[in-house]
Order: sequence, then structure tokens, then C-alpha cells
Amino acid sequence: MQIYLVGGAVRDELLGIPSQDRDWVVVGSTAAALKRQGYQQVGKAFPIFLDPNQREEYALATNAEQRWDANITLTEDLQRRDLTLNAIAKTAQGEYVDPFNGRQDIADKILRHVDDQSFQRDPIRILRVARLAARYHHLGFRVAADTTQLMQHMVNNGQLDHWVAERVWAEIEKALHTPHPDQFFLALRQSHALKKIIPCLDRLFGVPQSPRSHPEVDTGIHSMLVLQQACRLSNHGPVRWAALLHDVGKGATDQSLWPKHVGHEHSGETLVEALDQHLKTPKDYQQLSRMAARYHTEVHRLSELSADTIITLLEQLDAFRRPKRFEQFLTVCLADCRGRSSYENAPYPQKKTLMHWFQALQQIDLKPTVQCCTDPSDIRAAVHQVRKQHLQRIM
Repeated sequence: MQIYLVGGAVRDELLGIPSQDRDWVVVGSTAAALKRQGYQQVGKAFPIFLDPNQREEYALATNAEQRWDANITLTEDLQRRDLTLNAIAKTAQGEYVDPFNGRQDIADKILRHVDDQSFQRDPIRILRVARLAARYHHLGFRVAADTTQLMQHMVNNGQLDHWVAERVWAEIEKALHTPHPDQFFLALRQSHALKKIIPCLDRLFGVPQSPRSHPEVDTGIHSMLVLQQACRLSNHGPVRWAALLHDVGKGATDQSLWPKHVGHEHSGETLVEALDQHLKTPKDYQQLSRMAARYHTEVHRLSELSADTIITLLEQLDAFRRPKRFEQFLTVCLADCRGRSSYENAPYPQKKTLMHWFQALQQIDLKPTVQCCTDPSDIRAAVHQVRKQHLQRIM
């Protein structure tokens, strides 16, 4: 029996990146033999075991046909993996086993698939490649041309038509927490996968906006810039997701109306709601992304709004009950302002002003108002009126 360190731990070690998880592959053994040595099997569909001491994962060597036995070689096991930089093993003596030149690809900063047939067995690998492109973009990594061509071939052949929402969302959420998630969505678009997974986002590329307010013109490019700004401002996944999708309604604008997009907020909210249901995104992602799509332009034109409209906006955003989410919403609005060419560090007084007003409104003692309402159905209107009058005094 031989045991090798494999996968991400070896890859990150070669990249000089700390890695918390270590995975091992066992060659020349069986499940029964591992159990006799005290290993605990944790996977029924796949032979994964936990060692009795470090509780690290050990897997029996497995080939591309998902067969595992004592005769499967290390090379066969490495060949079934997705990318060459993940198909490197390391012995207990510190020697590398690298039959597919993964170390050279790391040196050349290339994400390249190991084997055509093995890669195509799981279309979700398209998203994993895109995620690694986002994760290692700051190091200069790029997807190999032949790998991009293979992914395009898979998408065009319908291999990504029947994806499982939970698996797709898991990759998207991980990508949102990388240093450059915009590269994830750009890689998906290059592989033709974006139109299958997030069609409302894919449609934005090539849709023009007014060059006076959007020097970058292209709405798809703007969405990527806004996502970049959101990453500068927050590491919160829902903020980044909402920033990405805030303008998807512009993809539904009739071309005869370009570059104007009147009413894109309402159509955007509908599209985001449908997308979130399709992807089965968590509730906090759903709520913030819908709010951002629907109300971001309201904050942009804050100086034009009356006190009554501002109180209504705060109520629609449920700001008084969910102040943290409200602040996250304002962060998305700020990212939208700065997600434009030459506006990267632009001031955005709307966020500070509205936050100042909101904090002042939070200090109002509403108990007397509530107690004066004999009919509970009158409370909402009475509270609204008190807040409006207070805001009128401080505006």
C-alpha cells in the first residue's frame, strides 16, 4: 500500500499558498484493508475514509470509470482529475509524481484540463475552471485555449443543459468569495456557459447605455466593474451578488429605446426573482439582490425625492427592522456609482446623507404615537407621518 498527498494541498504548496485541507490517495489497497487499520468509511458512493488520528480524508485510487480496487495505479487516479495543477501527487519522502506536467503549467500560469474524456464526465468542471480562474487571477493565471475550446464544445453539445441547481450555486457562491469573481463570470461567458446558467446577465453584453453617464457604454462591462467595486467595499457574498445583478433589467429593454432604459428597475426585479428561484439561492442573497435591482436608482436621485418618498423608500426596504441589510443595500448603490470608467473613486454623498437621516429617524420615540392609535390598523400610517415630519425638519 502506498499513500500520496494529492490535489489542492500539493497545488497550493507549489504556489506558496497556505492550505488547510489535505487529501490523500491510497494505491494498492482495499476498503476492507483500510477498515482493519482503523480507518472510518464516510462515503458510500465513493471510497472516502477518515484516518483514526488526524481525521484527514483518504480515498482509494479510482480511475475515470469510477472503479476502485487494488490494481488501479496512481497515474490512472491522477488522469481522472480536472486540471493538470490538481493532478500532482507527493510522496512521504517529498518527491512529486507529475505525469501530466502540472508543475510546468503552474510555472506557466495555465489552467489546463488533464484529459478530454475525463473532463467531460462532469460538466460542473466548467464552473470549477472558471472559479480557479477567479481565484488565481491575481497571480496571472489564464485558461488554456484548448481547455476553453473543450468547454465551448461541451456547452454547445448540450452537456450543461441539465445542471443541478445546488451544485451550480455552490460553485457560484465560492466564486463570489474569490479575490476577482468578475473573472469567474467572464470565463463562463468565454466558454458559452453564462448564457445557460445566468442568461439575464449574459444578455447585458453588447447592450449600450448613455455614454454621458456610462463612459464604458456596454452594460455587461458595467456589471463587471460594479462587481469589482463591490469586492473593494465588502467581502459579503449577498452584496457582491446584488451588485452583479442590479442592472439585469436593461437586457430586457427594447432595442429601439437604446441607450435609455426606462423602467429597467421593475423588469430587473422580476428577472432577479426568477433567477434566484431557478438557482435556489439562499434567502439573504435573494432579498438583497431584488432590492438592489428595484431601488438602486432611487438612491442615486436622492436629492430629487421628497421626505414622504424617502420614508416610503425606507419602509419598502424594511430598513427600520433590518438596518444591517439596509446598509448593505447602500453599499451596492455606492458600487454601482463607482463601477464606471473613470468613476472608480467618485464621491457618493447619497450614501452618507441617507444613512445620516436614517440614523436620526431611528432615534424617534414612537411609543406615544403608537399608544394614541385606538385602531391597530392606523399605526403604520401614523408612524409614517411622524417620521416624515421629523425628516422634513432635518433635511
